[in-house]
Amino acid sequence: MIKDNQTYFNRLHVVLDALITVGSYILAWFLRIVVFSSPGEVLPKETYFAALYFILPGYLILYFMMNLYRSKRNSSSWRELVDVVRANLAGLISFFVILYIINEPNFSRSMIVIFTAFNIFFMMLMRRIVRGILRSVRKKGYNLKHILLVGYSRATEQYIDRILANPEWGYHVCGILDDAIPAGTLYRDIKVLGGIGNLEYILPENKMDEIAITLSLSDYDKLEGLVNLCEKFGVHTKFIPDYNSVIPSRPYTEDLMGLPVVNIRRVPLTNTFNWITKRLVDIFGSLVAIVVFSPVMLFAAIAIKIQDGGKVIFKQTRVGLHNREFEMYKFRTMRQQTEADEAKGWTTKDDDRVTKIGKFLRRTSLDEVPQFFNILKGDMSLVGPRPERPQWVEKFKEEIPRYMIKHQVRPGLTGWAQVNGYRGDTSIRKRIEYDIYYIENWSLGFDIKILFLTVFKGFINKNAY
Repeated sequence: MIKDNQTYFNRLHVVLDALITVGSYILAWFLRIVVFSSPGEVLPKETYFAALYFILPGYLILYFMMNLYRSKRNSSSWRELVDVVRANLAGLISFFVILYIINEPNFSRSMIVIFTAFNIFFMMLMRRIVRGILRSVRKKGYNLKHILLVGYSRATEQYIDRILANPEWGYHVCGILDDAIPAGTLYRDIKVLGGIGNLEYILPENKMDEIAITLSLSDYDKLEGLVNLCEKFGVHTKFIPDYNSVIPSRPYTEDLMGLPVVNIRRVPLTNTFNWITKRLVDIFGSLVAIVVFSPVMLFAAIAIKIQDGGKVIFKQTRVGLHNREFEMYKFRTMRQQTEADEAKGWTTKDDDRVTKIGKFLRRTSLDEVPQFFNILKGDMSLVGPRPERPQWVEKFKEEIPRYMIKHQVRPGLTGWAQVNGYRGDTSIRKRIEYDIYYIENWSLGFDIKILFLTVFKGFINKNAY
């Protein structure tokens, strides 16, 4: 069974990591000390090799602390790379600190850096090879982890779909237990074996590596008893909730003096430090942009004025942070209209209300440039979900699930949806999907990425009419 094999795999990983750590250290010593150092300017070989007595156990402890010996069945290679880099950087810093404390100035620091680079490279190479071998073996039906699902729900079907789509994970679903679904019912060739009560007879046989509790919402009163029963027999138990349409894949949890609290949605920008950082970037960025785009704004203003003599700036009420309305600025791209005409709807292809200069400004997104003043004022941000007009907000919040989540952050001049092509006359539902992803995964680096993508592919709007 896999529960026994996992112990041996972990031991094998420790041995391989130890060999690679020692090998990387020796290779770094050879290149830096033997090949590129002059005789007499370095410490003797015995000193460098004596350090291995402390380096090897220290690094193995770091690998353990960074979770490098947990099961990698369904974890990503990227996550593993991050853990390997973190462990080796921690080792590098610790190495430097110890050398400083013991006052050893002659121990080659450059050798330690070379050792770190070699160690990261060879560890990842080894782990990719091992991962590939194990996944190949699992695809052929060996080294499987046997799972029993308790409860039939939407989560049950979604879990089975993912397991069957990824045979390299090495999971084998033995069956499903449920009180409401008749025994013998099949879902993708996986059978309902009987009622949940049968778990009391299955667990003592010790043939299951895992129990996955996939109860429907109406059966959650059984959850505590099932967890207690599984733990009584020492079987690893997972809980796959049937409310993923409500709670996101990475909910934010808090510990309220021992009471776990699950936030329905993690919004990094509710953190004061994150909010201040983003606001400072917005202020600086908008000031720079106003200076850089001032010739463009002057040209646009003159062109609009020459064309029909009307007002240059068009103000439109939009809904922003916390559902508050604000006046958003744009260069006027349509002939002057009454408020009733403006409320009719979006512009469409060959819309006769759009002026000639307006078509150019819309296609190049230069009509949005005045919004840098909205950003400076604090109505908007450089990056965020695009704001909508109040009447559309009222309509969409009734039609599109989770639409109003976008108002938990400031609206943006550009956003994740826009750089992925969802702007102008495109799917509102897809825009919301991208907006929610942005809100839940915000980081300063993510904002910078979106700004770069906007510069390189976001100005020309094929969907703007």
